[in-house]
Amino acid sequence: MSLLTLLALLSGLLAVQDSPKVSIEPRAKPTPAAPPAAKSNIRVDTTVVLIPVTVTDLINRVVTGLDKKDFRIFEDSVEQEILHFAVEDAPVSIGLIFDTSGSMGSKLDKSRRAVAQFFKAANPEDEFFLVEFNDRPALVSGFTTSLEEIQNKLTFTQPKGRTALLDAIYMGLDFVKKGKNARKSLLIISDGGDNSSRYTESEIKNRVREADTQIYAIGILEPIGRRSRTPEELAGPELLQQISDQTGGRAFAVENIADLPDVAAKIGDELRHQYVLGYTPTNRERNGKYRRVQVKLAQPRRMPQLKAAWRQGYYAPSQ
Repeated sequence: MSLLTLLALLSGLLAVQDSPKVSIEPRAKPTPAAPPAAKSNIRVDTTVVLIPVTVTDLINRVVTGLDKKDFRIFEDSVEQEILHFAVEDAPVSIGLIFDTSGSMGSKLDKSRRAVAQFFKAANPEDEFFLVEFNDRPALVSGFTTSLEEIQNKLTFTQPKGRTALLDAIYMGLDFVKKGKNARKSLLIISDGGDNSSRYTESEIKNRVREADTQIYAIGILEPIGRRSRTPEELAGPELLQQISDQTGGRAFAVENIADLPDVAAKIGDELRHQYVLGYTPTNRERNGKYRRVQVKLAQPRRMPQLKAAWRQGYYAPSQ
């Protein structure tokens, strides 16, 4: 065989190996100068969409042990065939969005304990960063696997100023994209609505829809008997609920600050026990439009009523 013939055969073989294929994580572009491709927990490759789902009972206990047959998934009201099913406890890149405004004074100690309790459920490969906010947000610690480093930063936190919650969420969504893990999440701990941000609610909700990040929130509320809250503070719980629900996370309203550590532990447990459903969309158009996703549970026999939380949609590829 001549040298030219051999080179032609090798070239053809390499061309076959480079053909498009489905992968769980997007691949980087094959050029040394290109940055690594962004990882994502709602992933759209050539044919597959992966959606993480959390299942709980009516008293918010995480439910495990379900099978693929217990789930149905719909895209824009059209049922899809579930081709991939797994229970995932993969490492997470997590941003702590921690309120240090003046009204947090008496709640800071319990909020720190809540973070410590949340850390107890961490995967050894999880990484964390910390954003503190009052009049404006500040990145206090970049990504680290050292839980002690985050807790030490929180030790010196002092309450002051107003509440730039929306700006802090924006900063968290922007920074979490730099995380090394495919799964990404934010945990917000705050006692009120926004009264100091440059970004608007609609801007943040749009940003949340575009991001591939689960958001959990703990809203620390004043007891009913002594509420003298501003309209922004009164609207805070609903805002956190709307933002978190859209991402497949959840918001918890806490009136008794003694409950904070238990709620944080529950959130940590949810992040460790998620189902992942994968399907090939019947809609093959690459039009960049937002597609709504719905997950339904087939109620298993002899089990309490169940409920599911999932990311409510994704943007289709544009090309």
